[in-house]
Amino acid sequence: MDWQPDEQGLQQVLQLLKDSQSPNTATQRIVQDKLKQLNQFPDFNNYLIFVLTRLKSEDEPTRSLSGLILKNNVKAHYQSFPPPVADFIKQECLNNIGDASSLIRATIGILITTIASKGELQMWPELLPQLCNLLNSEDYNTCEGAFGALQKICEDSSELLDSDALNRPLNVMIPKFLQFFKHCSPKIRSHAIACVNQFIMDRAQALMDNIDTFIEHLFALAVDDDPEVRKNVCRALVMLLEVRIDRLIPHMHSIIQYMLQRTQDHDENVALEACEFWLTLAEQPICKEVLASHLVQLIPILVNGMKYSEIDIILLKGDVEEDEAVPDSEQDIKPRFHKSRTVTLPHEAERPDSSEDAEDDDDDDALSDWNLRKCSAAALDVLANVFREELLPHLLPLLKGLLFHPEWVVKESGILVLGAIAEGCMQGMVPYLPELIPHLIQCLSDKKALVRSIACWTLSRYAHWVVSQPPDMHLKPLMTELLKRILDGNKRVQEAACSAFATLEEEACTELVPYLSYILDTLVFAFGKYQHKNLLILYDAIGTLADSVGHHLNQPEYIQKLMPPLIQKWNELKDEDKDLFPLLECLSSVATALQSGFLPYCEPVYQRCVTLVQKTLAQAMMYTQHPEQYEAPDKDFMIVALDLLSGLAEGLGGHVEQLVARSNIMTLLFQCMQDSMPEVRQSSFALLGDLTKACFIHVKPCIAEFMPILGTNLNPEFISVCNNATWAIGEICMQMGAEMQPYVQMVLNNLVEIINRPNTPKTLLENTAITIGRLGYVCPQEVAPMLQQFIRPWCTSLRNIRDNEEKDSAFRGICMMIGVNPGGVVQDFIFFCDAVASWVSPKDDLRDMFYKILHGFKDQVGEENWQQFSEQFPPLLKERLAAFYGV
Repeated sequence: MDWQPDEQGLQQVLQLLKDSQSPNTATQRIVQDKLKQLNQFPDFNNYLIFVLTRLKSEDEPTRSLSGLILKNNVKAHYQSFPPPVADFIKQECLNNIGDASSLIRATIGILITTIASKGELQMWPELLPQLCNLLNSEDYNTCEGAFGALQKICEDSSELLDSDALNRPLNVMIPKFLQFFKHCSPKIRSHAIACVNQFIMDRAQALMDNIDTFIEHLFALAVDDDPEVRKNVCRALVMLLEVRIDRLIPHMHSIIQYMLQRTQDHDENVALEACEFWLTLAEQPICKEVLASHLVQLIPILVNGMKYSEIDIILLKGDVEEDEAVPDSEQDIKPRFHKSRTVTLPHEAERPDSSEDAEDDDDDDALSDWNLRKCSAAALDVLANVFREELLPHLLPLLKGLLFHPEWVVKESGILVLGAIAEGCMQGMVPYLPELIPHLIQCLSDKKALVRSIACWTLSRYAHWVVSQPPDMHLKPLMTELLKRILDGNKRVQEAACSAFATLEEEACTELVPYLSYILDTLVFAFGKYQHKNLLILYDAIGTLADSVGHHLNQPEYIQKLMPPLIQKWNELKDEDKDLFPLLECLSSVATALQSGFLPYCEPVYQRCVTLVQKTLAQAMMYTQHPEQYEAPDKDFMIVALDLLSGLAEGLGGHVEQLVARSNIMTLLFQCMQDSMPEVRQSSFALLGDLTKACFIHVKPCIAEFMPILGTNLNPEFISVCNNATWAIGEICMQMGAEMQPYVQMVLNNLVEIINRPNTPKTLLENTAITIGRLGYVCPQEVAPMLQQFIRPWCTSLRNIRDNEEKDSAFRGICMMIGVNPGGVVQDFIFFCDAVASWVSPKDDLRDMFYKILHGFKDQVGEENWQQFSEQFPPLLKERLAAFYGV
């Protein structure tokens, strides 16, 4: 007997569906309450499916909405549906998947895949066979509806479909889908490709068995009239390039020709899918060989794709020049993520790492959706990195025409091209830069805001070269113009200029010192001018300035300019406001740079950080005990506060002692060090190390409690946590001296294991080596017996570190350990020699220690053996050891 609704109940449900389409929030609230009530009745879901599948008298949006409410119920508590209800819903779905309305078919498809993904694919064995069977229907709607449902199931459950759990249905499904590549309806062809595409990346066996048929069928559809089909063909080829390039190589020439055409498709969605092909190809080892002869066609196509489309310009309000007075809408502001502190060592000739800038590849954030312009620019960027200078003969003739073009849209795209190739083609561009940079600086005052903003970005990509020239040549004019742009009337230009200036600061470092007064005037003026979103970027520019010029910022005149507006913002913001993150990061850099100059401001800043940590810990505690009553805290508040406390300890040094004495920070730190979230522990250990250096008197009483926690966190699975814990242990050694002895065994084995692990990141290796050296320095008797187990990786990881305090103490430690256990170094002595030679100017007593060990070894083995031994040295090493130590 089929279920039938009660007429009165049905009217109630329909009324509810009508009300829920009302824009009024009060009505919406009533609807939500009513839904909760109705969900108490087990057969309420029967009414919902009934409206969706049977009530053809109602309008489509109402029927579809009924299905979507049912889908949410399935998501939330399908497990508690009574079996007759669940069966009725499943049966109705399968019986009505061929509804005349495409909206209703799609809704039923969504409902089916939702039930299937609730673990029901196993419990609904007839689903796949029946849907596959319906594909054979003469009725278009039934075939299309079934395909739509199958496509959604393939998207949601691709892994399960390729597993033994279901007896490998793909063995039947994939050959079936392939038959429909030739169907007369474009919608069905498109579904069929989309279904198969779901299984490419996971290399499903059933697809791999049919791979040649699949590729053949794709080629047959290459010139399909339907854009959706062409888009899916392009998507398939891009994925195959990653997964089965072996199968494409024989056809590569014609695939490239095809993709060149598709990248110019009049349908932008097709062009975008095709453009991804170049991005993927650039990552393949064969890229250079297969693409070189096609560059002459490809480069102009990519360049052409980099122009703003008319739609972009409308969306970007490209004709609005002044909008600085318009407040930002909150959804425009992307969430920022705080990067917790990681302690690193200075290297030889260190340059800012360019990999971090990889994501700033284009500056139209407002169009953060991926589009043809961005994809073309990204493709040109990666290809420039593959082909380097070989790209330029195809580009330079075009560039000239673009950069000086009377139409601003064309000129703008030329500036973007110039920025996109900056990384890959830098060497080849150098001869043209003396002429190009002044032209770009001129573009900073173009009348079009979008030209001014892209010029900011492109100039920042050449900042390294600008800084390498005499400052009056380009640095000074560039800085002067960028500072004007920071005060531009257009918000997008302000943002681009601020970001570009931050990049320039990183490259120029102390070269900016002569202009500090002028720079600070501009940045402080911007404070009063900026809307919400750009203020956050301004904090970053100020923090980067402090990092770049360091103690040069500590002048009364500069402090007077900079601190009042920062403190004013600080006082305006509430403890719950996420804008505190960038401001705290900024203040952390400023405090570290100003050192004692920050003293007048440190008390309120310190107190507030402690409060933030305390509040977050308390909230976390309440949430753990009563998760139903309290919300989980946002631990970022605590992390950022711990990092600013580190900045204060580092900047103020001994002056932080009274602040620590008057607060419960050590108790809080004890809790933070045991937090479940790695980033919290990471920042806690950084602060512990900084407090150890600044005021050990307050850390010492806690050492017995802290050391076991540090020992457990020497786990390289969490690289940054492990790194900071290692560094803190090293700092504690230096303060504890011989009293470190009871704790050596807690940490030594883990440290030795880490330094011998393959693929350990460089930073962690260096910090581990320093800490092992420091442990040996204070407790040589305890550590020296293990010398042989770590001496080789110890030497190789410290040879590239610059001379500094940390390196000094570590090498003293190694010398003392060699004194206790000379046999431990014999087999790897050449590595020790190499590490010693990496010192440029060791302190006299350390040089003495080196001298004694080298000569002791030489005397021990005898002249002849030493001759043979030193034959293995590279010439440079031989020279340095002879010159410095006479061996």
